[in-house]
This record gives sequence, C-alpha cells and structure tokens, in this order.
Amino acid sequence: MSAGGAVWSAAGASHVGAVRRVNEDAWIARPELALFVVADGLGGHARGDLASRTVVEELAALAPAADLGRLEAAVRGALERAHERIRDVAEREGTSIGTTVALLLARDGAAAVLWAGDSRIYRLRDGGMTPSTRDHSQVQEMVDRGLLRAEEARRHPWRNRITRALGTASTLELERRSVELQAGDVFLLCSDGLTSVLEEGVIEALLARYRCEAVRHLIAAALARGAPDNVTVVIAEYGEDPDRTLPGGFGRP
Repeated sequence: MSAGGAVWSAAGASHVGAVRRVNEDAWIARPELALFVVADGLGGHARGDLASRTVVEELAALAPAADLGRLEAAVRGALERAHERIRDVAEREGTSIGTTVALLLARDGAAAVLWAGDSRIYRLRDGGMTPSTRDHSQVQEMVDRGLLRAEEARRHPWRNRITRALGTASTLELERRSVELQAGDVFLLCSDGLTSVLEEGVIEALLARYRCEAVRHLIAAALARGAPDNVTVVIAEYGEDPDRTLPGGFGRP
C-alpha cells in the first residue's frame, strides 16, 4: 500500500514461544501509513503484556500525516500517551511495568527509526543485512567498552537487563536515526526472542531468500532452537506491488 508516494508491503506475526505461557510481545504493521512497530513487555515485570498492547493501541489510532515530520510528531505523541498510561497503571498497582519499542516510519522516500530497549530493526539491501538500531542494554554497554565480545553478549546472564524502556522512568527517552530508503529495501523488526536464539547470519539468509515471506520461516527457526522467550517478527518491504500485503501465519497484533 502507498504512503505519500511510497509503496510498502508488510507481514507480521507473534508466537508465545516454547516455554512461556503469556505472550508479552505486541506488533502492528500499517503499510498505508508506512508505520511498523514491535513492542516487548519487559520480562520479569508484572503486566508486560498490558504495556506492549498499550503501545499498539495508541499507534493503531493514528491518522495519516502529510509528511514525515508530522507523522513523527504524531507517533511521539502516541508513545508519550502510552508511556503515561503504563505509568498510571504501575502507580495504581504498586508495581513496575514497561516495554521496549522499535518503530519504523516513512514518508515520501524518507524514513526514520525510533527505539528504546533491545527490540531491533535491520535493513536488508542487495542481500546484505545491517542493523538500524543499537540495543539499550547492559551487555551492549559492555561490548562498547571492550569488556565483552559481541558473540558473548547473546549468552551473557545480564543480556535481559535493558537500560531504556517505555513506562519505566519518569521521562520517555527514545533514540532516533534517519534511514536512507532505496527501492527493494526490506526491513526486519523483531523482539529479542528472535535474536537471542538465531545468529544474524541465519536471519540474514532467511530474510534474503524469502523477504516478506520470511516471517513464518524465522519464527519456525526460533521455535526449532527452543524459543525460551516470546518471538515477534514484522517485515516491511519498500517499493513493491502495493497489493502484496501478506498474512503472518502465526498470530495477530
């Protein structure tokens, strides 16, 4: 579907995984707005599923915007409302509630990613996959300081200790990055339930081979590895047939 002249196809799905009983992930794909989101309720926190659903509810209510600046302003407003709603619930219940968020938005050939936490966004171009986000986590800080190798971070006991999230602090802190768009680009948004069990090389190979259809294959691969956490995948492809919006096959937002 098109948004400001851009044409997007999308697919998404979420799976509870092989161990957990509650799915605390949520997602939304709105090709008509060029807006794609994954949220992961914080593991070990009460009501993580409520937190991630609150993000999706606020973003689902957004109307189309004339340009990227206005769309981003509307998205930030929706995230601020979700942040306050989550904090209100946490205060009433006397607990801690939060969620990661990873969001891609685009308009007229320009794109941006916004994120907090360790849900990720990757871009596939010409068969090669590169990250568009950097984890807000203790292990990523250790990697940056040279205290830990990147391959060790996936198995480190502190890998789930994130340093930024929606709903957990008085002020919402989002990181932003501008992303160049090129026809044929494919973006993968995912919760850490995918990246904690699949190496980036495996993810890249499946994404390059199947593109939007890789949603099913990525989740199946995570389940084959034991999937101890919830697994959520959204894939958005830029510049293809506007009618090619595919079902995820495993779940709904």
